[in-house]
Order: sequence, then structure tokens, then C-alpha cells
Amino acid sequence: MEAYKAEFIEFMVDCNVLKFGDFVTKSGRKTPFFINTGFYRTGAQLRKLGEYYARAIADKFGTDFDILFGPAYKGIPLSVAASMAMSEKFDADIRYCSNRKEVKDHGDTGILLGSPIADGDRIVIIEDVTTAGTSIGETLPIIKAQADAAVLGLVVSVDRMERGKGEKSALQEIQETYGFETTAIVTMADVVEHLYNKPYKGKVIIDDQLKAAIDAYYDIYGVK
Repeated sequence: MEAYKAEFIEFMVDCNVLKFGDFVTKSGRKTPFFINTGFYRTGAQLRKLGEYYARAIADKFGTDFDILFGPAYKGIPLSVAASMAMSEKFDADIRYCSNRKEVKDHGDTGILLGSPIADGDRIVIIEDVTTAGTSIGETLPIIKAQADAAVLGLVVSVDRMERGKGEKSALQEIQETYGFETTAIVTMADVVEHLYNKPYKGKVIIDDQLKAAIDAYYDIYGVK
């Protein structure tokens, strides 16, 4: 595992973004782990988060594209932080763009924040976590309504590695349905590999009991 991936896993733990316990996902699944990116709350945290995203984006898509699109609402700060990091770390001047939930009819009118989308623009979509791929189905029509732009792919922070609407993972389904690449900073397999029975700051985060609960979850919801 690359060093930045291990650092990102520890960063999620430090920010209380990666949690273990008893949770229920939006899709109604009972899960022993949960990723809540709403806990990235400080300027320092967002700066580091943007850097991790920028590294994952550059590894998968390079830097020769035009717009980083973050769907409202959580995607808005992600697109800003990551586009700034792309500039600082890779000298790539990528425009950021997000949508509004409601169309604004005065001042800066329209449905978009940040950069407009023009014909020929190449776009990478940035999100926090995707479980069933629902938001992509809502985001693509917004982008396509603006101009004849090409969506190159999607980047998320964590690949939960569970089935989407069928037997394949949500990211695999998105890739096959829409014909573009998907990637994540880390996968849950990376998380388990890095934290299982390995002390972090004096504490074992994933012990045998939690590992068994994670395995049981994937027996039900994991990709077959």
C-alpha cells in the first residue's frame, strides 16, 4: 500500500470520520463501519483532504482535464479543496464547479457554482462515498444539460466494496453503466489491512471481534 493511503486511513481515524460500531446506511443496511465526511471541519483538515484527493486523481486521471465537479452539498467543499491541491501539488489549474439544489434566479443566476461548463470540457466528478450510485444518476443530467462535455470519471474517498443495485460493486456498476473510470483514495480492504490487530496511537482499532463483524457484513453485502 502506498504511504499516502496509509496516512489517509489514519487521518480519517484522527478526524473521527471513520467510525466502527452499529450503524444503518442510507440504503437501510446495518453496517459495522461508517464514513461521515461531515466531520472534516477545519481548514487544516480540508487542506490535507484536498491533497489526498489530488494524489488519487492524478494517479488515475492525470492532470490534463478541465473541471472538478462536486455535487451539492458535500461535493462543494471537496471540489474546492481538491482543485486548490491540484494547483499546489501538481501545478494544474483545474476549475471547480458544483451545482445548487435550487436554481438561483437573481445575481449569479443558474444552477451552478464556480466555473461554467462549456462544450469540450473534460470533467472529473468528486464525491465522498458512494454505496448505490444514486447521486451519479442525478448529477450527470445536470452536467449534460449545460454543454457537450465529457465526464472522464469519478473519484471518492473510500470504496466500501459492497454490492450496489446488483451483484457488482457500486463503483463497478457506475463504470459499466456510464462508461467512465472510477477510483477511490482507499478501499475498505486497505482500511482493514492497515488497522487489523495493529495498534494506532496505543489502541487496536480493528480487533478480532470487529474483524468478524466486518467479514459477516461482507458475507451478506460484499461483491460476489
